[in-house]
Amino acid sequence: MSQAVLKVANVSKRFGGLQALSEVGITIMPGQVYGLIGPNGAGKTTFFNVITGLYTPDSGSFELGGAPYVPTAVHEVAKAGIARTFQNIRLFAEMTALENVMVGRHVRSGSGLIGAILRTKHFLAEEAAIARRAQELLDYVGIGRYSEYKARTLSYGDQRRLEIARALATDPKLIALDEPAAGMNATEKVVLRELIDRIRKDGRTILLIEHDVKLVMGLCDRVTVLDYGKQIAEGTPYDVQRDEKVIEAYLGAGHKAH
Repeated sequence: MSQAVLKVANVSKRFGGLQALSEVGITIMPGQVYGLIGPNGAGKTTFFNVITGLYTPDSGSFELGGAPYVPTAVHEVAKAGIARTFQNIRLFAEMTALENVMVGRHVRSGSGLIGAILRTKHFLAEEAAIARRAQELLDYVGIGRYSEYKARTLSYGDQRRLEIARALATDPKLIALDEPAAGMNATEKVVLRELIDRIRKDGRTILLIEHDVKLVMGLCDRVTVLDYGKQIAEGTPYDVQRDEKVIEAYLGAGHKAH
């Protein structure tokens, strides 16, 4: 049996008097798209932020690729192999699309500060390779023609794709997408779905938080549902959609499994 890409168990997190998470856990296997859903205030973003190092959990255990890891800082989590996007786009607005992706790639670079200052032969060669890889990733997500455009000039949907390209540039074991379809129109969502599906088919593993239930159920292999910081269901999209607790808490009585 293959090794889980990410295994998280018994995660709890309290903010003052609010118990945001209570013993939540997920196991994501290689090549899966794993969905995390629930109503507003369910704890999805808190759980996501704990996994990716933005919040420190009160308790819980974490394994990435079978090895323990401690999500204490975002840059350390990125080095360990988890790359994320954000619900509110966080690009370097005045940098070009290419430069934004190169920033992501620098997590894996080896020249260091001295090489950058002295502009050594090794540094220049590595920078050229990073630029080539960044262009490949822009082409991959479908915005290669905008490589020299400043990030702020791109359309909303293209900025989302640029964030995904930057995350892929870190060569992650797991790419974590925080509501990538938020604010997208129907056409942009179709393009996004095709991109996520392509990333999965190319062997990547994806954790997806998303409010668009149709998108989640159409893409994900397994889904966890949170409500008031507790895990109320976990399983295939088909099973989750039929779960009475999920229907009551989130999907509504009119929802039917497909």
